[in-house]
Amino acid sequence: MSEPTAVRSKPIPELAVSRGTRLWRGFTCWLTFLVTPLGWLCFGRLIRRLEPERLDKGLVLVLTGIEGHSFLNVGILCGLIDGGVEHAVDIVDWTTGNKFLYLYHLRGWKRNNRVAKELATRISDYQNQYPGRPVWLVGHSGGGGMALLTAAALPDERQVTGIVLLAAAVSPTFDVRPAAARVTRGIWNYHSQLDWFFLVFGTTLLGTMDGQHVRAAGACGFRGLATDELMNSGSLIQRPWQWKMLSQFHLGEHFGCAHRVFVAEEIVPLIRAGEEDQSGR
Repeated sequence: MSEPTAVRSKPIPELAVSRGTRLWRGFTCWLTFLVTPLGWLCFGRLIRRLEPERLDKGLVLVLTGIEGHSFLNVGILCGLIDGGVEHAVDIVDWTTGNKFLYLYHLRGWKRNNRVAKELATRISDYQNQYPGRPVWLVGHSGGGGMALLTAAALPDERQVTGIVLLAAAVSPTFDVRPAAARVTRGIWNYHSQLDWFFLVFGTTLLGTMDGQHVRAAGACGFRGLATDELMNSGSLIQRPWQWKMLSQFHLGEHFGCAHRVFVAEEIVPLIRAGEEDQSGR
């Protein structure tokens, strides 16, 4: 499948945000993270923006972590909207919905692959209805693993535009090549060594989504010969946590990469750059 055709006539203008608005968004998002499990109570515009005019411009699927719907995912959606993404955005809860089955969501390999195939079918159906529109997958924690499985499950003639992994709960040696073969622009892996509780201690004790008892790729990045090949070709871009991200309210821990300010300033430019490239054709 070729790269999506242009769907807008001019680049998206930069969005000016006042210092006060940025600080308000920053601190209120942190407050919601303190009660993040209550995010399952959210509905409507807080978990999906699927208006027809947005669907006509593209689609971003935000894949939740093993907790399902939470304020973490709401933070990602808000950040995408704050940053000016005009695509449709949908938070996809791929879990069972049972808050007592976190470990099953993490380690249910057969079920997760089955759900990934269902998501791949959804993407194909969208592309049938809106041919040429960009499709992005943004996955946090366990959702990062699901993003890779979903892309790999796409038919040979289908591709997504890009994948963004935020603190992905898969092993560093996870084979990213099947997913990379279904992506036109690339896979960005945001990882942080400071994510020690969930992706160092947690995955070493309980295992990663692919069943390895090691530090996850969301902590130390991907590695190995296959990873080197993808990085050399530009198909995989590794983005470690940096001190400057503190100014974007990302402290390096497991939740920071889902903060709306970080998403608006770090993730949205990836999506918008692809749109502007297309608009200049």
